[in-house]
Amino acid sequence: MSTPRRLLLVNGPNLNLLGIREPAVYGTQTLADVEQVTTDAAARRGFEVRAVQSNHEGVLLDAIHAAREDCAGIVINPGGLTHTSVVLRDALSGVALPVAEVHISDVRAREEFRHHSYVADVAVVHVVGEGVAGYATAVDRLIAVITETTDG
Repeated sequence: MSTPRRLLLVNGPNLNLLGIREPAVYGTQTLADVEQVTTDAAARRGFEVRAVQSNHEGVLLDAIHAAREDCAGIVINPGGLTHTSVVLRDALSGVALPVAEVHISDVRAREEFRHHSYVADVAVVHVVGEGVAGYATAVDRLIAVITETTDG
């Protein structure tokens, strides 16, 4: 069975407010821009993207679980769940797909509570503080991991 050429893009709570919420921190690009940047980066490498954003943790968990069936990897910006959600971390670990963790802002330079990520130890790629362009970086690095694993 060949590796699917699809990535799951997961954006967590409040990322639907990109472009409106704290533009000094997150910029003025929108969630639609994030999805376009991600889709374009994946397409350049022959991959497609299925995108999900939700403010409800269970919706994100269900999408991650479903990715086992038809995705080669997951690009995720968990939003505030990064710092609070053991169940999100467990879902990512449980599906055994390579994960790229993305944060638009530099969470390490922000409030102390943002310095810990429950996702960090299950992600093979980490992109922090590159703005929306960081999603393209994450896609490129994740696809490199995927193709190295399947080709090597």
